[in-house]
Parts: sequence; structure tokens; C-alpha cells
Amino acid sequence: MNTFYLRILACDRVFYEGEATILVFPVEDGEMAIQANHEQMVTTIEIGVIRFRTPDEEEHIAIISDGMLTVKKNRVDVIVYSAERPDEIDAFRAEAEAEQAREQLQQKQSLVDYHITASTLAHAMARLSGRDKYLGK
Repeated sequence: MNTFYLRILACDRVFYEGEATILVFPVEDGEMAIQANHEQMVTTIEIGVIRFRTPDEEEHIAIISDGMLTVKKNRVDVIVYSAERPDEIDAFRAEAEAEQAREQLQQKQSLVDYHITASTLAHAMARLSGRDKYLGK
């Protein structure tokens, strides 16, 4: 079975480090997949769900923030601000973050603050929907 080395780094931890057979991640216009021996590239990752399969055929899921991905010599590095398994997400806290972001969007803000708030809302919504989808809530 063809594999590649995958490392997923979040600000607070190494989320995963080891072999994988496929990685599917969100991009601006949908999803993209990486398999073994993929050509070299650097790209951005959008807020959403990342999925990867290990050589034992186990599928892993993470809700991630935006970040970047590099592929070089059968090695994939994913660097994101946050990465959480669906069962690690505190729905109450995520809903509070979403509500706070919604309120801030209704206030007058600078363009930079608006984009930060919109990103916060998108991340909170991805956390909630990913948790609900993969935990069957």
C-alpha cells in the first residue's frame, strides 16, 4: 500500500504525525485530496473538516481553522491555528463564540476587524457542524 508521511500541526499541539494513505482537505472552491507520491506544492487550507486515512484503513476527522499545506518528497505538512477531533469540541463554548461573533458583525468595525470577526464566526460554525455531523448529534 502506498503511503506518505503526514504531520498536522496546530498552535497548541501536534495533532497527528505518521503514515497516511489519503488526505482530504477544504480549499476555497471545494475539497482537494493528496495521495502518496503527489507532486510538490504549497497551498492554503480553508476552515472546515480535514479527513485522512491511516494504513490500517482507519479514517480520522478533524475540524480545523485555516492554514497552509506543503507537499515535498512524499511528505505532507499541514499547519493550522487549531485542529480538534469532533469529540473534543465543547458545543456550548462554540455556540457562545458564534453568538458573540454574530453580535460583533452587527456593530460598526474596521475592515480588518470585520474580517477577523467573520473568520471567528466561520470557525465556530464549522466546529458546531463538524461535531454534530461526525458525532451524530
